[in-house]
Amino acid sequence: MYDLLNTISSPDDLKKLKPEDLIVLSKELREFIIDVISCNPGHFGASLGVVELTIALHYVYNTPYDKIIWDVGHQAYGHKILTGRRDNFHTNRKYMGISGFPKREESEYDAFGVGHASTSISAALGMAKAISQRGEKRHVVAVIGDGAMTAGLAFEGLNNAGAEHSDLLVILNDNNIAIDPSVGALKEYLLDVTTSKTYNKFKDEVWNVLGMISKLGPNAQALASKLETGIKSTILKHSNLFEAMNFRYFGPIDGHDILHLRRILEDMKRIPGPKLLHCITKKGKGFLQAELNQTKFHSPSAPFDKITGESVQRDNAKKPPRFQDVFGHTILELARQNDKIVGITPAMPTGSSLNIMMKEMPDRAYDVGIAEQHAVTFSAGMAAEGLIPFCNIYSTFMQRAYDQVIHDVALQNLHVVFCLDRGGLVGADGATHHGFFDLAYMRILPNMVVSAPMDEIELRNLMYTAQLEKNAGPFSIRYPRGVGLNTDWQRPFEEIPVGKARKMAEGKEVAMLTIGYPGNGALRAVKKLQKEGINITHYDMRFVQPLDEEVLHHVFKKHKAVITVEDGMLKGGFGSAVLEFMADKKYNAIVKRLGIPDYFIEQGTQIELKKECGFDTEGIYDTLKEIYLSYPSKDIHEVSAIRQKTKVKR
Repeated sequence: MYDLLNTISSPDDLKKLKPEDLIVLSKELREFIIDVISCNPGHFGASLGVVELTIALHYVYNTPYDKIIWDVGHQAYGHKILTGRRDNFHTNRKYMGISGFPKREESEYDAFGVGHASTSISAALGMAKAISQRGEKRHVVAVIGDGAMTAGLAFEGLNNAGAEHSDLLVILNDNNIAIDPSVGALKEYLLDVTTSKTYNKFKDEVWNVLGMISKLGPNAQALASKLETGIKSTILKHSNLFEAMNFRYFGPIDGHDILHLRRILEDMKRIPGPKLLHCITKKGKGFLQAELNQTKFHSPSAPFDKITGESVQRDNAKKPPRFQDVFGHTILELARQNDKIVGITPAMPTGSSLNIMMKEMPDRAYDVGIAEQHAVTFSAGMAAEGLIPFCNIYSTFMQRAYDQVIHDVALQNLHVVFCLDRGGLVGADGATHHGFFDLAYMRILPNMVVSAPMDEIELRNLMYTAQLEKNAGPFSIRYPRGVGLNTDWQRPFEEIPVGKARKMAEGKEVAMLTIGYPGNGALRAVKKLQKEGINITHYDMRFVQPLDEEVLHHVFKKHKAVITVEDGMLKGGFGSAVLEFMADKKYNAIVKRLGIPDYFIEQGTQIELKKECGFDTEGIYDTLKEIYLSYPSKDIHEVSAIRQKTKVKR
């Protein structure tokens, strides 16, 4: 099946092919991606859409000497396969396998590590300036698409690059969709450019004429450039956005015509300064189901039949809902009761399930595009006028808007409810997408309530609590990726007193304090120990800020050892907050913290990664038992009996 692809171990092998062979190679590469991803799911549609572009880039440019920077990186599967990782591609996104995103330490061909949107232009400009300072002649290409051009960082990069006049090529991979269809004025602008029949009819002829003029000398080149800009502006009835930022604009061109792409890229190499090539591609190209349902096949969650596209994992048993769906149904339920509630998400209506509210209340739910900073300040503006925005942003992406959380929301004590999806270990997306940091970075902010539900019923009740007028002010609720625990989760709302924990088990000597979803594994560990005659005190704290000080006083007065469990960074997180309380109140106890250690956790299943970090059920069980047996009980015979029982078992 892969006669050509199997000969490609590096771009040097690729360059040995004739241009006409690239058409066949494109077909083989696309089929290879379909074969592997249908069995080992990952980001799918975006990589299919740039197969021809990927081949053309490595065919024309001298990588890794020349630099290609992939924005977001989930469209870089073809790039990985062509740069020596074909035989390992079946390990993509798996534990100890290759990353699902470009990663500098993985390959010299991965010029810049990515995972979040809209970084490519700024990074490419930085590289281009560094290369220029060294006096080297290297080409730098930034490939941006999948809605990433809507983010402010992309425009900051364009603005600076245009002023610096650096030798930089930006390729706009325009497929009119991120995960969900693109939104905003830029999308409409690009649509105008790509659908202008007059412009597209004459652009090739105009370029041919201008190309002949430009060969006559420097003055003629300047005239040609002015004519080109004037013609484009007249036909499109407005000036070109990118040329207004000092970029030479070329396109739009068919991003699936590989022979034309190759010729255009060869021309781009000879043109100095900042330039933008506008490529029109189709997300999911070559797999009909992915073309028709681009949102579903952005990143299919389960293996699928490579012919029909149907999931091969069929299980009709009733299951608990995903946490994101609990959010989606609950915000709609609350919005029906409270007309002040609005929903906001940055380009994640399906990923956050805000699309449930959008369907019934399109005038009260907003997709603002890939623009987390704007989403937060937009929410702050609404709150300043008396609305109650539920701003839903993945934990890892909220990091991009931290200044706005501080300056525009917390400082003004505005009633914005932050719903942080994908808190904690997310799994196969790896280090760029884990929600490690939110407990730590949110809890230090004045006015901010920081909470995490242990299950989907608690999520509903926290959302209900957060929108009450008595709790007006910034309120953060973080919850994990994946399914919950209860099939009967749609129960009547109950208010949760802010800052109040709940007791899950009563014991002695050792107390365990948990926050959020890891409390379920902790509870299983406690029940397992109870069967062995060991009783542990367990509190689901529910809030990191404010902490339940009444419970903490009780815990430190009555227990010799305290264990904290969290699905977040140990440095500065929930466990650190407990240690601070102990130090401030002058208690003396042994505190053992379980959570994310001080390094970036890579990809794998959530179960594998929790085990690596030591806070899966077995890890919690082992820690509790070890600490419990380290402290003599008042009934020394009881402890001896337990130790003997354990020894016999082993």
